[in-house]
Formats: sequence, structure tokens, C-alpha cells
Amino acid sequence: MDIKLSTCFIAVDDHDKALAFYRDVLGMEVRNDVGYEGMRWVTIGSPSQPDVDIVLEPPLADPNASPADKQAMAELMAKGLLRGIIFTTDDCDATFERISAAGGEVLQEPMDQFYGVRDCAFRDPAGNMLRFNQTLAK
Repeated sequence: MDIKLSTCFIAVDDHDKALAFYRDVLGMEVRNDVGYEGMRWVTIGSPSQPDVDIVLEPPLADPNASPADKQAMAELMAKGLLRGIIFTTDDCDATFERISAAGGEVLQEPMDQFYGVRDCAFRDPAGNMLRFNQTLAK
């Protein structure tokens, strides 16, 4: 049996700001942009991984959600508590410089970790934590 990741989801509260970050700063390509019942889903992905999609979705993608649930999700998003994602890169320091120069909110500058990676971390415009890992030579 062969199981692979095909799609993951990241909640965003402003798709245009998210696109400016993921497409223009990180270099992701836009693969789909769909609206339904006042909501929007934008599928992006790395050009080097055509079989893996990241869907930028509303924080509570349920048109029947109660106002209280929508408010709770908005509060969790504002605190950066909804999701996180880890990317790999071949040059953590260059990735850090590019994202920080574009105004990315730095959570952690590049550092070597005991488990064999050099990584850094940022928040995207919606507050989600993004880590960028480079495998260290053994």
C-alpha cells in the first residue's frame, strides 16, 4: 500500500493578503481559485511538488456555522492557534533573508536543532506558524 499526502488546509482571513505572501514571497503557484456561498478557497503549491496542494480556506468553512462558532474561530486565528505547516528548503538562511526582507513576521531566526535540521519560523498574514527546515549534513 502506498499512501501519500495530496492536500492540506490553512485557514486564512484575507485571501488577497495570503496570496501576496504565499505566491509573491514564497513563490507558490496558484492552481485553483473557487468561491461558494460567500466563501473562497484558493489552492496553491510549490512548482517542485505538483502533486501536493495547499488550500487556503476560510477559518470556518461551514456556511451553517453559528455566529458564536465563527467568532471563536476568528479569535483562535488572531492568536495564531489554528494551524502550522513545515516546508523544507535547501538553504534556510537564504529563505529567512528573503521572507524577512519582504516583511514576514519572524518567530525564530535560523538555528541548528538537535534533531538534525536548521530551521526558522514566521507567521503568515493570518497568524499561522510556518517553519522552514533545511536538513543538516551528517
